[in-house]
Amino acid sequence: MKKNLRIVSAAAAALLAVAPVAATAMPVNAATTINADSAINANTNAKYDVDVTPSISAIAKVTGSATIPGSLTGSISASYNGKSYTANLPKDSGNATIADKHGNPVKPADLEADKAYTVTVPDVSFNFGSENAGKEITIGSANQNVTFTTKDSQSGSTVKVTLDQDGVAKLSSVQIKDVYAIDTTYNSNVNFYDVTTGAIVTTGAVSIDADNQGQLNTASVVAAISSKYFAAQYADKNLTSDNVTYNIETAVKDALKAQKIEVSSVGYFKAPHTFTVNVKATSNKNGKSATLPVTVTVPNVADPVVPSQSKTIMHNAYFYDKDAKRVGTDKVTRYNTVTVAMNTTKLANGISYYEVIENGKATGKYINADNIDGTKRTLKHNAYVYKTSKKRANKVVLKKGTEVTTYGGSYKFKNGKKYYKIGADTKKTYVRVENFD
Repeated sequence: MKKNLRIVSAAAAALLAVAPVAATAMPVNAATTINADSAINANTNAKYDVDVTPSISAIAKVTGSATIPGSLTGSISASYNGKSYTANLPKDSGNATIADKHGNPVKPADLEADKAYTVTVPDVSFNFGSENAGKEITIGSANQNVTFTTKDSQSGSTVKVTLDQDGVAKLSSVQIKDVYAIDTTYNSNVNFYDVTTGAIVTTGAVSIDADNQGQLNTASVVAAISSKYFAAQYADKNLTSDNVTYNIETAVKDALKAQKIEVSSVGYFKAPHTFTVNVKATSNKNGKSATLPVTVTVPNVADPVVPSQSKTIMHNAYFYDKDAKRVGTDKVTRYNTVTVAMNTTKLANGISYYEVIENGKATGKYINADNIDGTKRTLKHNAYVYKTSKKRANKVVLKKGTEVTTYGGSYKFKNGKKYYKIGADTKKTYVRVENFD
């Protein structure tokens, strides 16, 4: 299938007219903006071909001396082949329908705070190109509140669709439940609290023992976190969780997925010594949110030690991150030792680096391997070995065609010429760079 997935909705005024829009959510008008927090959600479950995630922002009407009407805006994001595409709904969502919990129709201008609504966008389709005509694809969503209805009346969180002669998958509708209208006049923040002390917390920690096979169950992790922390918001001078939603189970599964830890169908997984669960809570009343990072420690599972080796730095070396960007100004000076991984890693710039290991842990900091192992170069001319710009280190003459290992970048001596350090030792032994050119 082609990568240039296009989303088209007659109901949403042709969400994408010709080509896919970059995966960003944009303001629809000056009064409202699209909630981009969940707009992009790449499918990692491999349960469906296309992951569709609508993101709806509902603003409640404000009553008082002057009534300000409510509004509904949003976007539909589709992830396919590792790429995401987002299309914005027009103002007030075109002819999308809104219904209250009893199924009664509601106009965007009449949306009220603290009430859950169901939004239905009809006639959404996906264009994969005529070369894919007749293929069957599965469309789904990571959002449990999203359901799809096909032209032949299939309905569910995942549906199978056969592409027509033009390679288009047509849906009768995309429906989003539990959309809450935000009260823009309400300013109370969402916080996490310690169950025992009632104090606000910004980080958390729990400890759970694995079973005799080194396994944990997601339910155990959820129970451990929920027994220590809760999220709430002040309403009418009282602390309440009624307006706040969060899903600890989803947060646990996301944390394990990020570490590429497989979870069985009944929730069991091979426990690491430690991992971090980021629990996000959002207010249905005003849209404010808070995230609590909880460190989960499994004491009876050994903390893995990364195999490492001690290496001598032959040339002053800076630290770099995984993107080959320099980290700070600290450096390891030449002839000192450093503990690094057993093998080198090529970073984004194509150069080989050693990752620094501290206390048996990978640090995410890297040192250019050339400063440790050096680079083999072939002499184009006979060369002397120098101690300084004026003094030779010895009487050795290195012959043309000889392969010599140099370490790190070149040094500029007082005579203005550049030299490479040679010899895996602390002796002052240098060869002019021009002899290798």
